[in-house]
Amino acid sequence: NSAVSSRPISMEIANNILIAALDDMRGGYLVGMKELVEAEIFSDFMDQAEELYSKGYHPAAAVVAGCVLEDALRKLCEQQSKIELRDKPKLSWMNDRLKEHDIYNMLTHKKITANAELRNKAAHGEWEEFDKDDVKEMMSSINTFMQKHFG
Repeated sequence: NSAVSSRPISMEIANNILIAALDDMRGGYLVGMKELVEAEIFSDFMDQAEELYSKGYHPAAAVVAGCVLEDALRKLCEQQSKIELRDKPKLSWMNDRLKEHDIYNMLTHKKITANAELRNKAAHGEWEEFDKDDVKEMMSSINTFMQKHFG
């Protein structure tokens, strides 16, 4: 029976794959892979924000870009052993903790606060409170922040 004779080979292959994965994990390579995947996801969402912006949907672009920023702050907090995340931390809370622990300076803190306010205005339909140029500046600021902190 060919199914029975191939089973030991399949088990051996599976075992070798698991051993290789364990070696990669111990060597820190899987963490690097996780960071690469996360960076690609950030990039995809920022691409979506750019696409929305270019088609005239700047409020939606602000919301998407704001989500990228919030997730980035969460990742930065997770990287810091001295910051213990709450169950569902607010962006402003994470921003304050990262500034308090000198992960970034006051200027960055203020830019993040301004970007968060713009995102909230967009999400709550306060479209008269900002314009297309504000959203473009927000997206540029978030891209710069992402490059600095996530390469």
